[in-house]
Amino acid sequence: MKVKRKWETILSNRRIATGASKVGVTLAFCLLLLLAGMSKETHAEAGTEQKETFAYLPVVSQAPEPLDCDVPGSSYGTLSINGAPTPGRVAENPDFNLTVRGWKPSGGYLGLVSYGPSEDRKAPQLDTLFAPRRLPRFTSGWDVYGWDWECMCPIEPARPWDLTLLGLKTTPGEVIYPPDSGYDIGGGHDALVLYASPSQLTLKYTREDHVVYGYTIHIEEICVEPDLLALYRQADVAGRWSLPAVRGGQPLGRAAGEEILVSVRDTGSFMDPRSHYDWWKAQ
Repeated sequence: MKVKRKWETILSNRRIATGASKVGVTLAFCLLLLLAGMSKETHAEAGTEQKETFAYLPVVSQAPEPLDCDVPGSSYGTLSINGAPTPGRVAENPDFNLTVRGWKPSGGYLGLVSYGPSEDRKAPQLDTLFAPRRLPRFTSGWDVYGWDWECMCPIEPARPWDLTLLGLKTTPGEVIYPPDSGYDIGGGHDALVLYASPSQLTLKYTREDHVVYGYTIHIEEICVEPDLLALYRQADVAGRWSLPAVRGGQPLGRAAGEEILVSVRDTGSFMDPRSHYDWWKAQ
């Protein structure tokens, strides 16, 4: 009896194991069918997405060649200044380096404006920045910040003009010249270079190393002629007793982009560069 019961127990266990195995197989088979169905749905959805998806391929373009600021045939000399040099680092002086002051957008009219007849027939003319001289399209308007000499910080402009820095349309790489004037500061020169960086020039239409009186013109976004820049740096290091001198029609460099920015000062005050009968008499 014990042996018979033992075999019955073994057979019963086998039936249970076999039944469990069949259930396991059945469950596994169902799971496979479920996964297969999900896979088909996924592929179907992927196919639908592919029909509605756009492929954007990268555009390979060649980087532009760096601008060569050199103007063949250019040569420059210096003139001694009247009085003493300005002390300190002029690169940090807001009267020399316009970017120290900074500027903000202006809503001023981008065209010539009239304030009546000019009182100075010798004033520098902005149309001679170009050769041949022209009235370019005015591309942008800005207002240069004032300066607080106590805190040595920029302040809001306090001037009667709504625009003191003007963008002029240029062709990248075209040669830029000093605004011609009726003044001769020595040897037929119009102005001294008070400050120069690779992208900036400050011109002074007297021989003093300051902007207290006489005309000063700031030019931004210009690629300064390398020989002129080197001469200025040499004069600056030597103490500024002599500075580069330029005349009308003598290259200053090239337009760095599609506009240059120009500001005019008279006895230190920022003027309106759109003034027709002051700076654009021939237009």
